[in-house]
Amino acid sequence: MSDPVVEEPENSEPARPETGWRKLVGAKSGAAKPAKVVLYENSNLAQLARVFEESGAGWFWSVDELQRITYVSPYVAKKLGRDEKELLGQPFQSLFQKDAQPGELITRSLPFVLGKRGRFANLELRAATPEGDECWWSISARPISGPDDSFRGYWGNGLDVTANRRNTAESLRLTSSDTLTGLASRHKMGQRLEATLTAYRVAKRSCALMMIDLDRFKHVNDTLGHPAGDELLKQAAQRLRRVTNEKWEVGRLGGDEFQVIVPDVDDRGTLGDVAMRIIAIISQPYTIDGVRCVIGASVGVAIAPYDGLASDELTRSADLALYAAKNDGRGRYRFYSSDLHDEAEDRRQIEDDLRDALARGEISVAYQPVVDTKTNQISGFEALLRWNHPERGMVPPSIFIPVAEDANLIAPLGEWALRQACADAASWEGSARVAVNVSPIQFEREGLVSMVASALGNSGLAPDRLELEITESVFMGEGADTDATFAALKKLGVRLALDDFGTGYSSLGYLKSAPFDKIKIDQSFVCDAAEGGNRNAALIAAIVSLAEVLGMETTAEGVETLDTLELIRKLRVSHVQGYVYSRALDNDEIARRMREQDIEIKPSGPKHIRSDRKTLFRKIGVIHEDHRYEVTMRNLSKSGALIEGLIDVPMGTKFVVDFSEGQLAVATVVRSRGHSQGLRFEVPLISDGSVGLCTRHRVSPYALAAAGMPLAALPPGQYPLVNNGVDSKKGFSLPQFAQIEGDANSRRVA
Repeated sequence: MSDPVVEEPENSEPARPETGWRKLVGAKSGAAKPAKVVLYENSNLAQLARVFEESGAGWFWSVDELQRITYVSPYVAKKLGRDEKELLGQPFQSLFQKDAQPGELITRSLPFVLGKRGRFANLELRAATPEGDECWWSISARPISGPDDSFRGYWGNGLDVTANRRNTAESLRLTSSDTLTGLASRHKMGQRLEATLTAYRVAKRSCALMMIDLDRFKHVNDTLGHPAGDELLKQAAQRLRRVTNEKWEVGRLGGDEFQVIVPDVDDRGTLGDVAMRIIAIISQPYTIDGVRCVIGASVGVAIAPYDGLASDELTRSADLALYAAKNDGRGRYRFYSSDLHDEAEDRRQIEDDLRDALARGEISVAYQPVVDTKTNQISGFEALLRWNHPERGMVPPSIFIPVAEDANLIAPLGEWALRQACADAASWEGSARVAVNVSPIQFEREGLVSMVASALGNSGLAPDRLELEITESVFMGEGADTDATFAALKKLGVRLALDDFGTGYSSLGYLKSAPFDKIKIDQSFVCDAAEGGNRNAALIAAIVSLAEVLGMETTAEGVETLDTLELIRKLRVSHVQGYVYSRALDNDEIARRMREQDIEIKPSGPKHIRSDRKTLFRKIGVIHEDHRYEVTMRNLSKSGALIEGLIDVPMGTKFVVDFSEGQLAVATVVRSRGHSQGLRFEVPLISDGSVGLCTRHRVSPYALAAAGMPLAALPPGQYPLVNNGVDSKKGFSLPQFAQIEGDANSRRVA
């Protein structure tokens, strides 16, 4: 076999003999121009090399010490649409694209690799093909040494890996993208969250995680079929993408569960607004194959680093917050807090106790008056379930009704309430009506009409004195069954009221078709209507005008102040229900009033609305200068709190209130009497998505760690003071306030 011949430039030294594989490619170069390689036609090894090159699967190349091409296979020139001779002497980098596509290796790293003058293998680069046709080559090389062991360039080979790249890209697309919705997949979301949190821990940045679950999706899937369910998921995904920031990562984890990664946002006011927008847009009606469907959404929110530093921790926290949101009645959001662990256990215990509560006689019915706004006279009562727990006392309906719905206990409770309300109302003198709530679960069940007929027949109550309150969510699967149930109920002669109107499922379509006698305006529109800066009054006026045209009555729920009542009257609302007239009454009190014809109630209460105050009994910390005091919080509102535990605190004193878990609020003492102080917050608290309140921002664990405390040693409510202005060399000052310890009956001064 003949060796390849290297044609040397003039005045160059003879070529160094090569052996083995290096016979294929001559790598001699001069200072002025590169050497030219010629393969003898009668070389067996050259013939094998040419066959390999012509197959297009692989090719050979060599460069001099200046990275100029000294040899390249004809296949390469043909693929690039260039002349083979033209390529000789050109920079090796010219064979590849200069600009990388997203996710591709940037080719300017090639000179760096070649400049290291060492072996390299399987470096994948995109070829500089004409028209930008996709072609990927994997190149490998080893350095060439001169007689004096000096670096003389590289010889190497290349392989076409385009097919492999396409297959890999398709596999990556399938694993990173949800095939149904086009959103990021569970796998992609997990990778992105892990990478984000890892980078943000170093940069000390925050990242929020939202878990979203569709409410009542299973009902649509079961009744309309899986193809309809898939179409609903596609439309929900499109809405979710529209309402979220384009810089956020949005994905579907599977089923009807979605996830949103929100980088660099820890403002819970902002996150709460985003969650409400998500709930609102998901809850708008859908049309699937000509059928109108309504679902809802619940959202759980967790924020790193406060609620978890690792991806699995943050995901568990968001999951627990989502679980709490669904337990609160769905269609709402919750932020994670450590209290949710106790809430979950508490809910389980409530469910166990509720199963036997009816049999033990712990459930009763109270009745809140519904008053005519023109005459101040009682026109009827709404039946409200009450649960007097032997240990917990009165358990609010907002707590046990959602538990009953999830535990499939709402049907027996609802039937009992209906029969009891009919029996009680039948014993009242006069013609006052009684209103009973019918849950969507009850409405969907067969036998509702016969059960109502049985309750009326057994009690002897006239049908027109019974009013069934039905929420808009019964229309989520609007169809023949819904219409038939309405028609059958109206045939019995009972009245129908549309409850909680305007809370997310409103449609003029079913107001036109469903035979309602009354619209109940939800208290979320009513409570702030008298305050400026909102459109609630205009919305109420529109609802009233619509009801009047359709011949329906209206009832405003949750009226508590005199200025709100005055506005409601001006807006021509026909009836009012709320504390401004009366709380719920027991049956004996109502029977007495009806017997004595004591049906007129004079409104009373505060003139103006004020922030809702929640009665509490909770230990918190207040910080003054360099001292932290333990006090008891008696009530809490968005604007302030009432605390007990410090003696004779002057008006105007500034405190930092520590609610635990990094929640710090600056407050001023605006009322002080003995051991009790009223505080006003500089920045109002915000809703936690449920019945609680929280601070808009939290103090990052990073800041606490910077103050000298390890993250693992951060007990709730025991944070070190940061930048408190105290010189540690001088020590701490003496506390300015005496502190009371113990309960109300046994206190001592510390």
